Amino acid sequence: QVQLVESGGGLVQAGDSLRLSCAVSGGTFSSYAMGWFRQAPGKEREFVTAFGWTGVAPRTYYADSAKGRFTISRDNAKNTVYLQMNSLKPEDTAVYYCAGAPRKLGMDYRAKYEYDYWGQGTQVTVSS
Repeated sequence: QVQLVESGGGLVQAGDSLRLSCAVSGGTFSSYAMGWFRQAPGKEREFVTAFGWTGVAPRTYYADSAKGRFTISRDNAKNTVYLQMNSLKPEDTAVYYCAGAPRKLGMDYRAKYEYDYWGQGTQVTVSS
């Protein structure tokens, strides 16, 4: 059974930084595509960033709102994926979810339906 557990959320001020972690147990982490999504109150869950592959080459994917401010990384030795968030804005306030899926051809890394495993979420609140 694959389990994902996020941590690192909290209350910060605009302009601050925060690093989220997602620890994965079960399965073969190194072969998983990993993504971060977020959901603000009253809104749909939206894509933030993902780590996947183009062919055999690893690559990262970012939503426009995350480009230049957020960075996804992974440590296969620790079975953990990270989300470094800098220059946080009040509009970044949301519950952040980690998601994972076994690597597969033609995967749309930005699509929620592609991911098989989800964490419980961690709250990030950015005050102005």
